Amino acid sequence: MTQPIDMRVDALDADALSRDLDHRGWTRVPGLLTAAECEDTVALYDERALFRSHVVMQRHGFGSGEYRYFAYPLMPRIAALRSAGYRLLAPLANCWHERIGLHTRFPAEHAAFLARCHADGQRRPTPLLLRYGPGDYNSLHQDLYGEHVFPLQMAVLLSQPGEDFTGGEFVLTEQRPRMQSRAEVVRLERGDAVIFAVGDRPQAGTRGDYRVKLRHGVSTLHSGRRHAMGIIFHDAP
Repeated sequence: MTQPIDMRVDALDADALSRDLDHRGWTRVPGLLTAAECEDTVALYDERALFRSHVVMQRHGFGSGEYRYFAYPLMPRIAALRSAGYRLLAPLANCWHERIGLHTRFPAEHAAFLARCHADGQRRPTPLLLRYGPGDYNSLHQDLYGEHVFPLQMAVLLSQPGEDFTGGEFVLTEQRPRMQSRAEVVRLERGDAVIFAVGDRPQAGTRGDYRVKLRHGVSTLHSGRRHAMGIIFHDAP
């Protein structure tokens, strides 16, 4: 039997993930979802009752393609992945805030953090499914919604490169003070997750920590169809 998703997340090496995230602002988790789970999740895209909104990227200058935000209550697997992912990352999020001089600290459990979001009017769920076709892309951006922002997020590729689509690589750019931007292309297979900084993260320097700004996006799809799921841990106003 397939292990429940929260148990898979709980079994990840938090120390190794934190080292990667500290070093470069992102880390890859191979095979977090099974092929069957990916197919099941892709099939949800056309079940409109599961979603609160549908965004066509071209209309807003976000790129080309579309995505849908899930509505509450989230499906059990997505809710479990979100809660377990938050629990895994909360200690690092607190460490990052301390290092860059932010006073906000994050509770150990996701429900407590969501209660904080909801109390200040951030009540709209942010997990989403994204769909790209030939010529589509996602412009470099940051998913910052409202005052309460968790500094890490996750994306899971649901389609198989080379079979379901070509092109469409996950891209990150990093901007350090007084330096030119550096780009990273994260190679993912179906079911792989990438965890990355939402916006600012600390970077150790010779005079202590300084802030590095990350943005993420998806390069142009050449053929086929690409689906992905985004897990953002803070809700939106």
